[in-house]
Amino acid sequence: MQYKRNNLENQKQIISYRNILFIQDIDGVCIPLVKDPMTRVLESKYIYAVKELAEEFFVLTCGEHEGPRGVNRIIERSLRSNIEPKKKKLYLRGLAACGVEYQDNNGEVSFEGVSQKELDFLSKVPGLIRPKFNLIVKNIFPNLYQEDINFHAAKSICVTRFSPTINFNSLFDLVKTDFEKRKLIQTSFEEMMNEIIYKAESEGLKNSFFLHISPNLGKKDDNEILKLSSKNDIGSTDIQLLIKGAEKDNGVLFLLNKFINDKTGKAPLGRHFNFRNSPKSIEEKIDLCRRSINLEDMPLIIGVGDTVTSQKNLGENNYSRGGSDRSFLEFIQRLGKEFGINNKIIFVDSSSGEVERPSTKKTGLIGISDDDDELKFDIIFKNGPDEYINWFIELAKKRFNFKKDC
Repeated sequence: MQYKRNNLENQKQIISYRNILFIQDIDGVCIPLVKDPMTRVLESKYIYAVKELAEEFFVLTCGEHEGPRGVNRIIERSLRSNIEPKKKKLYLRGLAACGVEYQDNNGEVSFEGVSQKELDFLSKVPGLIRPKFNLIVKNIFPNLYQEDINFHAAKSICVTRFSPTINFNSLFDLVKTDFEKRKLIQTSFEEMMNEIIYKAESEGLKNSFFLHISPNLGKKDDNEILKLSSKNDIGSTDIQLLIKGAEKDNGVLFLLNKFINDKTGKAPLGRHFNFRNSPKSIEEKIDLCRRSINLEDMPLIIGVGDTVTSQKNLGENNYSRGGSDRSFLEFIQRLGKEFGINNKIIFVDSSSGEVERPSTKKTGLIGISDDDDELKFDIIFKNGPDEYINWFIELAKKRFNFKKDC
């Protein structure tokens, strides 16, 4: 029960702090991981708890707000209304598409830093994927009927405005536990997505896009490393084509700048700061914050994620570390140390969903972290999104009452 006491102690510290800011991932954190994103659901009590935190809460997700697959549609389904979320300002405020698409709680969307030429190319990507999808699937599953290929294409090709994606989960269902075939699916589609990058370059968009692989094992030569499937770990489940700079640690800078501007009326990084203005390395980001942000304006930041990886390299005494939430959690942790604030890093174990992942309940932090990992978790929710949501709803209510009494 020690970890539960620790969760309550951290909750008390957060509630009583003068300035706080939640920056939270969505899938696997407040929504259980599912193979088909169209079946995602969100607890309505959680949506109202977010509203209680008001300006002290942002989401930071690689999904999108708008479109048929967007989180806004989940909000509307959860509240059984297309009108209530806008009327009561219940949409989740924050960044989507890993830092490109911002929306307020009215559901008003903006996306500074994106060119029309980039948007035009992104709109063509699903059409570029479909014929290649057919060829790859016929090669791996030669006996599959065209009708079945079309069925899997509809589930696997995610048509989104800023982040067209190929998702492997539907095809993984065909191979069951055959991880060698899962690896073939992963590598074949990685090659396909790289071909789309080359096509963009041939159309004058040389420095516009990159591939975001989830989960990944970090980067090599500035490219994210595919996490190949193994007997006990499904590995990478999707690859997104994203606009360069759309990375979650850049998103933290954007959200922090907005938070301070809303509080003080002054944007320390400039009113038009966006992911394209962000320095590249964490050291440069830290230096920018030191130069630009006053200590009294810096909140206690609570970073919440579920996709963090650590894998020992065969024959070596070191690890490959990645995961789409790692960079923003590491940045939040480093910011806290630099400003002398005890920022909180929360890990939600999403292994109880439909997507197979390392489990803290079964093997501890193996596959997630390691003894030499600089990223340390203040709170671990071993029982997944449901446990986190209950804790969050309780915290939001207490925080609301605390602010009311101050």
